[in-house]
Amino acid sequence: MFTHERGTMRIAVLGATGRVGQLVVGQAVTRGHEVVALVRVPERYSPPAPETVEVRAADVTTPQVFPDLSDVDVVVSVLGMSKGDRPGVLVAGATILAALSVRTLWLGALGSGPSVGAGGGMYQKIMKMFVGKELQEKAEADKIALAGGATVFHAPDLWVGDVSAKRRNVPLADYPKPLLPPHVSRATVAALLLDEAEQPAREAQILVPVGSL
Repeated sequence: MFTHERGTMRIAVLGATGRVGQLVVGQAVTRGHEVVALVRVPERYSPPAPETVEVRAADVTTPQVFPDLSDVDVVVSVLGMSKGDRPGVLVAGATILAALSVRTLWLGALGSGPSVGAGGGMYQKIMKMFVGKELQEKAEADKIALAGGATVFHAPDLWVGDVSAKRRNVPLADYPKPLLPPHVSRATVAALLLDEAEQPAREAQILVPVGSL
């Protein structure tokens, strides 16, 4: 894991106001990193530690005014589709980040694209029922992110809970199909995104964040 003796990282978080995004920002600050929170409406965002969190306006639907990120070490994207968003938000975000010359970690969903069926039959039915048409866009966005060199995380159903002491990232090819629909806490996913940011083990692969196996 990261040790403070090695110095801090400068981490940009796209989707910082979301449930996972808030956890990524908070945990990154706790680990001693500098954070650049990318949000649509900065005046509505209250960072957890103003002295170490810089806030920049960033809307993926207006790429012509997307902020410069050449001063960060890594971008962690936990971009999601908010209520009222039109289709195309995820693809727009992936397209912008893929064009940047900065390392990117992209949060996707287990059960989309290459991981269809990886969570088991029951899980896939649940995904189709509750996520539906978004699965196609998630798969398209993941493909763009991967082509741009990002590491993509296919997280299973996200629950409330603490960070798992047994957390680890599992390459999709090595992920054992579970008997019951899989889940993981949002806090654990946030921690695993930061683990990979601090000590990158793989590039341009799909990883499944798990609390335990």
